[in-house]
Amino acid sequence: MAIGDTIPFTSIPWIDALFVVFSGTMLLAAILVVTMRDIIRCGLAMMVCFGALAGIYVLVGAPLVAAAQVLVYIGAISVLILFAIMLTETKLAPSKLVFQTQAAPAAVAAIVIAILVSFVALGTDWYASADRARVVTEALARMLFGEYVLPFEVVSVLLLAAVIGGVFIAKREDKPGERESGI
Repeated sequence: MAIGDTIPFTSIPWIDALFVVFSGTMLLAAILVVTMRDIIRCGLAMMVCFGALAGIYVLVGAPLVAAAQVLVYIGAISVLILFAIMLTETKLAPSKLVFQTQAAPAAVAAIVIAILVSFVALGTDWYASADRARVVTEALARMLFGEYVLPFEVVSVLLLAAVIGGVFIAKREDKPGERESGI
């Protein structure tokens, strides 16, 4: 049974509704990242934000970019940040956050950027951009997973070794006298 292009009993296309859901989720998660005091929850909200962005990439026809978003940002960067937070054992932010003292300049900058983004968004031919992005994504996928698959895998193993080394260095216990002798 086919779902159809529009939501039943309305004339709203599914893709538009999904875009609103993903963009709203991304904006809410981004606001939570910068306003919550518990840094572990901020990291989890950041992962939700990255996941919603991956959903938007799928909607615009760039599944390879969405997969890279999930693998690199959610699977590697966010997990690395959460591990770093857990290894330092510092969960709570300071009582007065730095961005709270810079609220007025940040609000002015946000309004200026929102106006600029609105002008650019209204002046862009989105359908032509999606077709160009699809062509570039397909060419990149063929090259990355065809001709350059061995260097791609070598870099992934190197990054894994760096993460393991970082965890080892962070969790290494200091023996008595090591700090004073410089060993």
